[in-house]
Amino acid sequence: MSRIAARFAALRAEGRGAFIPFLEAFDPDRATSQAILEGMPAAGADLIEIGMPFSDPMADGPIIQEAGQRALKAGATLAGVLAMVRAFRTHDAATPVILMGYLNPILAYGEARFCTDAATAGVDGLIIVDLPPEEADLLAPDAARAGLDIIRLVAPTTDAKRLSHVLTGAGGFVYYVSIAGITGTRSAAIADLAAAMPPIRRATDLPIAIGFGVKTPAQAAAAVGIADAAVVASALIETLAASLQDGRAGPDTVVRVLDQVRAIARAIREVRR
Repeated sequence: MSRIAARFAALRAEGRGAFIPFLEAFDPDRATSQAILEGMPAAGADLIEIGMPFSDPMADGPIIQEAGQRALKAGATLAGVLAMVRAFRTHDAATPVILMGYLNPILAYGEARFCTDAATAGVDGLIIVDLPPEEADLLAPDAARAGLDIIRLVAPTTDAKRLSHVLTGAGGFVYYVSIAGITGTRSAAIADLAAAMPPIRRATDLPIAIGFGVKTPAQAAAAVGIADAAVVASALIETLAASLQDGRAGPDTVVRVLDQVRAIARAIREVRR
């Protein structure tokens, strides 16, 4: 059983949903993002999503775009992101790690080499925002050989016919994009989210995570009340950005982000399933 499947199975047995916080690798620098990554499990992260910085992140709103720019300025590379995961795995063998990013840097790195290196580093799954199912063969065979889950994105505009196509070959969990648009700009109504879950449940047995608009502890708690996980990204990056001094990590940057992780995790853990 993969780390992702094992973690969701354990959470189901506990009767609670999962919290998946996001961090942008190398934002605002390698050491600070490494410290945040390594502190997340103790702060309540059940799985962790790491952004792979890219110069043209089409699905991301201004908050994560700016994080990516800070990260690239700090020297972020795919090799550097994988090195962060390797360092994390020296003391955490259980927490699932998912990389989220775009196809272009992976193609430049080499698809087979990237999948092999990612699995060796301790990565469990990939969310490639601009890789549609029609082009999945660019990466899916190499990912399968390396034991990496390809996590598919489902949007409010995905109809039933498209849904079955999108979920063919999906693994890990389904990432439900709760809004039609870019990250961090607005939040979906809980009634709309609840109405979106049954068709996905009918199409797959995979857990469902809700992201793209989950910002507060209350919103995260509401999300796990109707789905299996909540992904929080822009809100954490916004907290990090507010702590910076002249673009550099402040003395309380790590503490402020991890305190926010704790608050969201606490709210999620109070929701019994």
